[in-house]
Amino acid sequence: MNLGMIKQAMEMRSKLEKAQKELAKKTVEAESGKGAVKVVANGQLRIVSIKIDPTAVNTAKIGDLEKLVFKAVNDALHDAQEMAAKELNQITGGMKIPGLT
Repeated sequence: MNLGMIKQAMEMRSKLEKAQKELAKKTVEAESGKGAVKVVANGQLRIVSIKIDPTAVNTAKIGDLEKLVFKAVNDALHDAQEMAAKELNQITGGMKIPGLT
């Protein structure tokens, strides 16, 4: 490996680290049940918040609410993963690097 390649690899690593920090600040929101459940996730695939409309809470139908939460969480994580992949792909040029998204 020559010095130029090492320098390029170090620059890419630095850019990736910066991008991952930025992804922690970026968020996506997903909802289900016509907005009854809203979930926000960040670009590091962490759930930031879950909001449940009080009118959606019916103890007799708690299973329905659980399904709405499940769907909204999965949608938020999916959207966050797509956002992160897009951001990191700009840096890596499509090169697959283990451990990134």
